[in-house]
Amino acid sequence: MTATRRRRGVRTGGSSERLNATFAALADPTRRAILSRLASGEASVSELAEPFDISLPAVSKHLKVLQRAGLIEQARDAQWRPCRITPAPLKAVDDWVEQYRRLWEQRLDQLEDYLRALRLTEQKPSRIKR
Repeated sequence: MTATRRRRGVRTGGSSERLNATFAALADPTRRAILSRLASGEASVSELAEPFDISLPAVSKHLKVLQRAGLIEQARDAQWRPCRITPAPLKAVDDWVEQYRRLWEQRLDQLEDYLRALRLTEQKPSRIKR
């Protein structure tokens, strides 16, 4: 795969593809729950699978999606294969969302200013000549 490719008429680079992979991984509630658990520390695959009513191979598939997105890494320590969260992709999501947060804050501030001005004009008594 090339560093830049065409997708639906929009040029996307490597960082955009990583962001897409991160959002795709985060779209599943099971994977989000796994990340929440890993936020408190390392865990084995069986520990991560414990709260879910799904098979161990299904949990492993979820872990592979999270690994491909760079959200977790899995080490090897003899028989134990601990998983740990890697925060860099989440930081990229946070940075991306921050752009839109600032945009919407500006728009809401403008709306607030408009509504304040509208209220002031409604409060002024109208002078009607008789």
